[in-house]
Formats: sequence, structure tokens, C-alpha cells
Amino acid sequence: MKFILLALLLVPTLAAVSQAAEGAQQHGGATPGLPESRLSGSSPVAGDADFLAARDAFRTGNAVRLEHIAAQYKNSPLEPYLAYYQLRLHLETADDSSIQVFLVRRDETPVIDHLRAEWLKSLGKKQRWDMFAAEYPRLLGEDVELTCYALQARQRLQEDEVLHEARNLWLSNGKELPESCAPLFDAALANGIISEDDIWRRIHLALETGSVSLARQLSAKLPAQRAIPAVALDSAYTNPEHYLGNARLEKASEAQRVVALFALQRLAKQLPQLAYTRWEKISAHFTPDEQRYFFAWLGYEAARKLDAHALEWFKAAGDTPLTEPQLAWRTRAALRAQDWNEVWASISSMTPQQQHEGAWRYWGARALRKLGRTGEAEKLFSSLSSEYNFYGQLAAEELGTVHLADIMSTGYQPSKDELNAMLARPAIQRALALYRMDLRTDALREWAWAVRNFDDKQLLIAAEIARRNEMYDRAINTANLTVQLHDFSLRYLAPYREALRGHIQQHGLEEAWVYGLMRQESRFVTQAKSNVGAAGLMQIMPATARWLARKLGMKDYRQAMVSHAETNITLGTYYMKTVLGWFDNSPVLASAAYNAGPSRARQWRGDTPLEGAIYAETIPFDETRDYVKKVMSNTVYYAQLFGQPPRSLKQRLGVIAAKDANNQQPIPDEK
Repeated sequence: MKFILLALLLVPTLAAVSQAAEGAQQHGGATPGLPESRLSGSSPVAGDADFLAARDAFRTGNAVRLEHIAAQYKNSPLEPYLAYYQLRLHLETADDSSIQVFLVRRDETPVIDHLRAEWLKSLGKKQRWDMFAAEYPRLLGEDVELTCYALQARQRLQEDEVLHEARNLWLSNGKELPESCAPLFDAALANGIISEDDIWRRIHLALETGSVSLARQLSAKLPAQRAIPAVALDSAYTNPEHYLGNARLEKASEAQRVVALFALQRLAKQLPQLAYTRWEKISAHFTPDEQRYFFAWLGYEAARKLDAHALEWFKAAGDTPLTEPQLAWRTRAALRAQDWNEVWASISSMTPQQQHEGAWRYWGARALRKLGRTGEAEKLFSSLSSEYNFYGQLAAEELGTVHLADIMSTGYQPSKDELNAMLARPAIQRALALYRMDLRTDALREWAWAVRNFDDKQLLIAAEIARRNEMYDRAINTANLTVQLHDFSLRYLAPYREALRGHIQQHGLEEAWVYGLMRQESRFVTQAKSNVGAAGLMQIMPATARWLARKLGMKDYRQAMVSHAETNITLGTYYMKTVLGWFDNSPVLASAAYNAGPSRARQWRGDTPLEGAIYAETIPFDETRDYVKKVMSNTVYYAQLFGQPPRSLKQRLGVIAAKDANNQQPIPDEK
């Protein structure tokens, strides 16, 4: 049964909260079968309708209705929201003192900093720099628009320093920046602090990210003789092959060469070999630096296509500086080729910050061991092995120091008094109330704000409260934040075991793998929905769900049913069995297929067998690469929690068979 404390939340008392905590201890928070995991599924409490009405009044600008409802919330944990709604509705006309009174409140809620950011933007637009400068240091969030207003506020006193900072911001990326930055950039251009060469650098950055509109804007700042023709830029963007086929580059200007390089980059993203063929015909018309620049991008795009020529093209780039993504993919191309000298050379070329990432510490250690530098390898493995993630597990296995039973012993158990004290916090009560009302975005922000400064013990208490309220995603994410004191039963929650058991047995699936995948897909939120339409506990795409329903003979299936936990589990476990069968019972390939589609998982295999960890590391889709690693890592932990026979992560990853062109299976590849 649910840990029902939520009826208290509008006008709570410590005694009532304590009583609820005692009920939690008695019921344990675990529900057999298929309980609704959304708090809004429980009976609404008195006041929910009023709060939602106040929110609607704010959205529609009904100040009278909002004021009437707000009067009922003076002693409620939700009162800061009502106060925020009222101030935000009249932000442009409110007197400064009323806003400042709100901003110095001690309530632990993100809406205070949210209003601060909005007020600062208003002050910036009005150029009220003295008041802006006084309030800006108190802002906790980051916002590029406000960064530029802050620079404007300092510009009167530190113009040269500010304009150099503006130049750094100008060159930091190739994306369009807020309007608040434009006066700074214009001043830096007028004073020669941003040069024509800087304009060209940013044009390159813009084109590398495909931002043609920004490239056009930047080109307009160049002298007419150096500007890029907009027609040529549009042609190179929409049809790069046609543009390159008609380009005349014998005496090309700098602008013409930039457009041609952009077209080559666009073509390489689609077909690296075709881009190289085009390049061979025109390469003589480019400077040596431009030639190396082209090969760096060609190698990068080829590596992401798993093209065997990638390393050859990277080497042709010579000593041209590579971006972090280019270095990462040069390393992955070397892993596919089993070229351990190149693996180490690529990792050695990374910045210290990039080298410290788990992937490159692990593969760097593997490379060092292959190169006979065992002592250095052991040192890297040792530093990584204490981390509870994919690479930490693999590193511990390399050292033979895996003791999961010790690591995953029963964690810290909070007392009733500790639960009571945590439940008495208005910030926690707000998050729970917002969750219950299905205001999920606000609830997530409130929860994150509430726990942001917690120590390990407080995090575990909060995670336990989330678990008992079936806020499984918050329980997992909060337990994951601990540094020294851990509870793996909270990090790796396993709700719905009774409901899943029959399906798992019917399909012959490993329970640990099913949970490893579900944890990554939805964090056990039944109403989870991705931005591409995947839904439910097992995040099934609409077309895949229809296909599966037909295969299972579900004649009454409707799309809305995919979010029902029982239906979602039925479809999801059947799909897991299906893709596992297609891929020789390899959970690595099946996980990749579940996330990105079977045809892609098949295409990503090598021409020769690949170590499972290398296959996972070289998956071209960032999301799927991260997904497969986490699913497999999760599986190891769940197997230990479920008391299954121990199998190492490396054993589970196995060896991925080479491509088999004859093994094709029809399935909607939406995901």
C-alpha cells in the first residue's frame, strides 16, 4: 500500500506527518501486483482543485481569481507558488520593494531564483544597471542572456576587460546567442577587439553545427569582397553534391573555399566515400591548412559511420587540432581496428579534462596494458575501479577485485524520527504535492532543489520517502547522488516483480536484464513518455506497439493502452524476447535493437567479431551508446540483488558476431 502522507500537505503539522511516517514503516512501501505509480492516481486531497485553478488563473491572467485563491494558502507549503504567480503576473509594473521582499525569502524553492532571473532580465532590458548589479550575484542558475546583461552592467567601468570577455563568448560556440549579447559584440567589433579573422572562426563554428542562418548574419559583418554569397551557402546546404559538381574553384576566393568545405562536410555526413571522391577532384585548390581541416572532418564523419577508412583519413589530417568529438571518434575508430598504438595516441592528445572521462581512462588503461606498460595500466584501472558504473565495473574486473556482495550489502536504514524530520520540510512536502497533482516538471525541479545540498544520509532518507510514495525515478536518482554511504536497493529498485514474473518465465528472459532495461527506459514511471512518442514503463514506440499487439493477437488494442502498466509489460517483454532471439541471445545487441531498432543494431556490427565492450563503445548514436552501457551495468547489479549466479560484466558483454547480410527481420525501426 502507498505511503499515504499526502492529504496533509496543504496545511501540514509535524504530528500528522509523524503519523504518516509510522504508517510507512508498517507498510514498507512495496505493493504487489500493479499499483499505480503516479501519485495523482491516489485520491485527490482537499485543496488540489483550488491550486490547479490558481495555476490556470495565472496562465490566463485572471488576477482577481488568483488573489481570491491565494488567500487560502497562507500557511501552506505551496504558498510560494501562489506568491510567485501573483508577482509574475505584474512583473513589469510591480514595485521593486515587493519583488525584493519575495527574493529574500528563506523558502527552499526554485521559484524564488526563477523570479530573480526574470526580474533581472526585465532590469537588463530597461538598463537599470545599479539594481541589476546588486541582485545578479545572488542568482544561482546560469543563463547566457543574463551573462551578457551582467557584462553590459560592468561595461561602463571596465570596458576593455568586458569586451575581451565578450570576444571569448563570441568564439565559444557556433550557435546564435541572445539579443542581450549583440551590443557587446557590436562594441567589440567597432573597437577591433573582435577581428575579421574572429568572424571567420565563428563562421566556421556556425557551419560545423549546421547553423546557416548565423553564418549569413556573420558574413554580413565582413567587407563586401570577403562576404559569403547567401545563394551559394543555401545551395551547399540543401544539395551539397550538386553544389560541388558545379563549383568552379580554380581561382576560388576564401569565401568560395569555405562554402565548398561546408558542402564537403555536409556530404561527408551522408556518404563519406562520396565526399572523398569529390575531394580528390578539387583538393588542389585548397590551402594545406584547409586540406588538413577537411580530413579531420572526413575522418570524424567516417568514424561515426563505422567506415574502415576513418583512421586513414584522420592520419591525413596531420597535426591539425582536433575537437573533443573528433578525438573521441578517432579513438573509437582505433578500437574498431584494434590499433592500440593509435588508441593511446588519440587519448594522449585529449585535454586532461577529456582524458579523465571514464571511457578514456578505461580504454587508455587497456591500451597501456597492450603496449606492455602494465604498471601505468594498473594505476588507471585502480583509480577507476571504485566507481559504480560501466567502466568502474570493467576496471574492477580487469584487476580481479570485484566483491559485489560486500558492496551491495544492506544500506543505511533511516529511523522513524529521521523520516519525520525529512517529511516536515516544506520543500519535500511541496514536491510530493506537485507530484500528486501530476505537475511533473514543477515537482522534478522542487525535488532537485530540495536535495541539492543534502549529505549522503539525508539523500538516502529522501530517497526512501520517494520510494514509499512510488516516486521511483526520484528515489533512484536521489540514491545515485551519494558519495560514500550507499544503498543499492534504492539505486536499483525493483517494483512490479509480481506482475513481471509470469511474463519473464513465459518468455525465458533473465529478470536482471529486464529490470536493467526498464530502469534505463523509464525509471519505473508508468506514464513516462519520450520526446519521440515512446510510452510507458518499457518505452514502446506507437508503431512497434501496434506490430506487437498484432503478433500477440490483441484485437482490442488501442494506442492509449500502451501506457497501462499491464499492457506495456506484456508488449515490452514479448519484444525483448523477440529481439533477443534475432540476435543470438546477445543482450548487448538486443538492448541496442530495443533502443535504436534491429536494423541499426545489425549494421553496427563489425566485419569481424568484436569484443562486446568495443561494440558498445562504438555505437554511433550517443543516446544508444549510453543506453546499452547502462542497461548492461544495471543488469550486473540487479543479478546480485536478485541472488542470481554471478557473471561478470565482461562475460555478459561477450563477443559480438560479425555482420550477416542474410539475417534480416521486418520490424518498425522508429526508436
